[in-house]
Amino acid sequence: MRQERGLQTVVIGVLAVVILVMSVGFAAYSTTLNINGTATFTAAKWDVHFVPESLTETSTIKASSKSLTNTTATYTVTLGAPGDTYSFEVNVKNFGTLPAYLKKITMTGLTSAQQEYITYTINYNGTSYNATTDNLNILLPADGTTTATVTVTVNYVYPADATNLPSTDQQVTLTAAFDYDDGRA
Repeated sequence: MRQERGLQTVVIGVLAVVILVMSVGFAAYSTTLNINGTATFTAAKWDVHFVPESLTETSTIKASSKSLTNTTATYTVTLGAPGDTYSFEVNVKNFGTLPAYLKKITMTGLTSAQQEYITYTINYNGTSYNATTDNLNILLPADGTTTATVTVTVNYVYPADATNLPSTDQQVTLTAAFDYDDGRA
């Protein structure tokens, strides 16, 4: 029995040494990989607006008043006779961090009778519009340097039939709204 006990002790000792050797061997052949990083996210900024210092009149008839804020251009002009034209130009920039896509230009203010002797045109970067247009997808990049040039022109024209000229003074409020979004819609 003593001999069995000694044999058991030897076997347990040999097994303990084998387990210890295997553990050390496994540790030598195992590796842990780690990835550490930091990500910083800046705030998204939407900032598309007119550039006030870019406003210029490009017409021989001058507005009696005009003003420009970041989002609104206002003018008052008197066109005295057919052939008179008023025009101004202003730049639009995207100072934000998101791209801006011009999706729609909404133009209002002329009745069908007034359209006989008044033309109202918006030129956006070389393309002319004379009515509401909602199928646009024109990119204005978020770089703060690219400009889109907007030219507004109002003409007092001779109609095909002279009887369509106004018989009294007319005051017309013309509007144009430029709808931009970030292109995800």
